Amino acid sequence: MIEETETIEEFLTQHSADVEAAMREAAAAEILPRFRRLAEHEVDRKSGPHDLVTDADRLAEQYLTKKLGELLPGSVVVGEEGVHANPATYDAIHGDAPVWIVDPVDGTRQFVHGNPGFCTLVTLAHRGVPLASWTYAPVRDQLATAVRGQGAYLNGERLVAGSPAPGEDLRIATSHPDYTTDEQKHALLGLRTDGAAPRFCGSAGLEYLAIARGELDATAFSWEAAWDHAAGLLLVEEAGGAHRTLTGEPFRITGGNALPFTAARDEATARRVVELLNKGD
Repeated sequence: MIEETETIEEFLTQHSADVEAAMREAAAAEILPRFRRLAEHEVDRKSGPHDLVTDADRLAEQYLTKKLGELLPGSVVVGEEGVHANPATYDAIHGDAPVWIVDPVDGTRQFVHGNPGFCTLVTLAHRGVPLASWTYAPVRDQLATAVRGQGAYLNGERLVAGSPAPGEDLRIATSHPDYTTDEQKHALLGLRTDGAAPRFCGSAGLEYLAIARGELDATAFSWEAAWDHAAGLLLVEEAGGAHRTLTGEPFRITGGNALPFTAARDEATARRVVELLNKGD
């Protein structure tokens, strides 16, 4: 088991390209061959009619679980589909072993409907802190990476989130009300005001990438699942952005956050979104 963060950093220096290769291989073997070719028996529902899972999700996660575990002996994998099968595996995020947090197909609904707006998310975390992340959108041929303290990149080019243009409405991607509590619904209503232009979100990973690229000003999300947020939050941070919960604290992948929370292009925007959410609440 890896005991020191410095050792993980050495691992990243040597093997980051191997993680990228594993993600590309998983997409080529299990995801892209099924894109726009899914048979009815390859699509299931989990918690509800809009919570979809496909054979691509399951098989890509199995592929990545094997490859990532081999790359970093002593690490564990917390994947969306593995946790669905055995919720207790989520607790590894709180442990001492390095953790791979995996969302094999982020944006499964888009994937099922033949929309290219989906991606694969991988984060390497240690003791609850994301240290490196990879966001891979295979149809768009986009690979975004971030290493804590070393910046964020898209296809090798540095990402800088910047700040929203003065005087323009804040572009904010939000959770759909169907997936929120009554309290969260009230909070999100605070974004329906002058100076804000909310819309419902697509793939969380790609919304975070849009913030890191300066194409979206903020998000307002109402759920905590680490596989949806860990990669993108690190990407946004390393591009110069910020994230805050409803109480103004940074989001923790270990949970217990005051929701909804926001990620934004800069600190001022994050605090403005939190202010609006609290007015709605």
